Amino acid sequence: MPSRRTVLAATAGVTAALAIGTDAQAGSTGSAGSTDDSELHGLISRMTLEEKVGQLFVMRVYGHSATAPDQADIDANLQELGVRTAAELLARYRVGGIIYFAWAHNTRDPHQIAGLSNGIQRASLGLPRGLPVLISTDQEHGIVARVGRPATLLPGAMALGAGGSRTDAREAGRIGGAELRAIGIRQDYAPVADVNVNPANPVIGVRSFGADPKAVSGLVAAQVKGYQRAGVAATAKHFPGHGDTAVDSHYGFPVIEHTREQWTALDAPPFRAAISAGIDSIMTAHIMVPALDPSVDPATLSRPILTGILRGELGYDGVVVTDSLGMQGVREKYGDDQVPVLALKAGVDQLLNPPSIEVAWNAVLNAVRAGELTEARLDESILRILRLKAKLGLFERPYVSDAGVDRVVGIARHLDAADRIAERTTTLLVNDGSLLPLSRRTHKNVLVVGADPASPSGTTGPPTAVLAAELAALGFTTTRLSTGTAPAQAVIDQAVAAAQGKDAVVVATYNVTAGSAQRTLVTRLLATGVPVVAVAVRNPYDVAQLPEVKGYLASYSWTDVEVRAAARVLAGRVAPRGRLPVPVQRADDPARVLYPIGHGLTYGS
Repeated sequence: MPSRRTVLAATAGVTAALAIGTDAQAGSTGSAGSTDDSELHGLISRMTLEEKVGQLFVMRVYGHSATAPDQADIDANLQELGVRTAAELLARYRVGGIIYFAWAHNTRDPHQIAGLSNGIQRASLGLPRGLPVLISTDQEHGIVARVGRPATLLPGAMALGAGGSRTDAREAGRIGGAELRAIGIRQDYAPVADVNVNPANPVIGVRSFGADPKAVSGLVAAQVKGYQRAGVAATAKHFPGHGDTAVDSHYGFPVIEHTREQWTALDAPPFRAAISAGIDSIMTAHIMVPALDPSVDPATLSRPILTGILRGELGYDGVVVTDSLGMQGVREKYGDDQVPVLALKAGVDQLLNPPSIEVAWNAVLNAVRAGELTEARLDESILRILRLKAKLGLFERPYVSDAGVDRVVGIARHLDAADRIAERTTTLLVNDGSLLPLSRRTHKNVLVVGADPASPSGTTGPPTAVLAAELAALGFTTTRLSTGTAPAQAVIDQAVAAAQGKDAVVVATYNVTAGSAQRTLVTRLLATGVPVVAVAVRNPYDVAQLPEVKGYLASYSWTDVEVRAAARVLAGRVAPRGRLPVPVQRADDPARVLYPIGHGLTYGS
């Protein structure tokens, strides 16, 4: 096996030796302490300017293989990137990182992902002065995950916030991190460090641990330690805090109106906690925070925010990565050729997924040639990136193995841990008349209806099917009818007819609003006289819109692991233990709190 010093020599002979490959052991973080910055400086000094520019970019690429993707993926790559394959992308632009997406067909199954990762590393290391690639993805768990079954899928942030256990949060991070590392992913864009104080937040919501900065801080730090002890770089996001916005930065430009004092008390603590926990990377937000920078630039492009506050005041010297540069929030004010240059001037290290790599790459290259950016400024960011690659063991062990996948990914011990953690997060919000748990003696025949949003993470879904199957496995007789998030009148009539003669109805609700047809569905079902129980499968705020429901649970996600746990709580197999990590306001008077942070019932109370 080649030594780190050999790899750092960065010669063609080394890359040929590396092509043999080694098995990256889950849980090994490499021996970062033995990599002297002088070695990395030496490596940087041998890089061409074009190679330096490439190192700053993290790009998407279509296909399940680095060299032989399907024809449709070749066509997509040619259209968007001007290359056919990941290998060609690396050869042309020498990018330092690649991000995996399910929609880019990168994540079919764990063995395929491991093969893709190895192919990417082999292609990059086979180039002159070739370097290992930092492969990343968004695996937050809960409603945002790119790697699905048979990998272990764990409860998301707000569910963990409801569980309130830092031990569980750390263990979820460790399991998730170990499985990512086994398939060649070494940087995870998690955990979310935003404090979700706006119930109308369309982009964060249940991706946040909650609304209490202290509680969020503790869980963020726990997840950071879990991921990084497994040998994966955690990424706290979205700095300086995306938790109080009603605009999705994918499609617009949110403005956070917090004062500097409010930001310090509310938004900053989780990022401070992440830094104290040794966070490897922090992701920027495409949001405007006038109290932190009156220039009305997005934080991603703000030197006062990224260099002044994050680097200066918070003392962070790790890698700073942008949120996707294809999002509208960062493109609102400047052109795609200006954005990457301004981001580097602001203090960013990694430029994530620009709309056009050709435009962005050439913009940075030309900015250096024109003197707008200095090569020394690039070297600062490249040093941070190479330090992280060294810490993660990429210079020693860039490859993974099928045997490593089988030892780690989706193993019974991990799946069981996910189930147990999920059981500790399910929250019982309402239980009038002790309707729950449902008894097989008195409520044996159950109709399961409700919303069936598309699976967020390659789980089996849909949630009504998962609920019905789990209840059936627990001894109930179940009938299932998917009514959707906006049921038409004919579907509502069908559900009411199906409820006749049943002992109970279980309704899965999803982001219920005042004018939602889901409210009409539930009202009509209640009018049948059959007991109705609801499960909020995303935001717990649904309960405020349906005050007539006598039994209401919150699962915080519609992924299988959380829906199955909710079914076990419904059936009394386990007692509810979750507590609301966010307040729920009254629907008729949002200024008044209906259920405060910490609310949660259990059986027998």
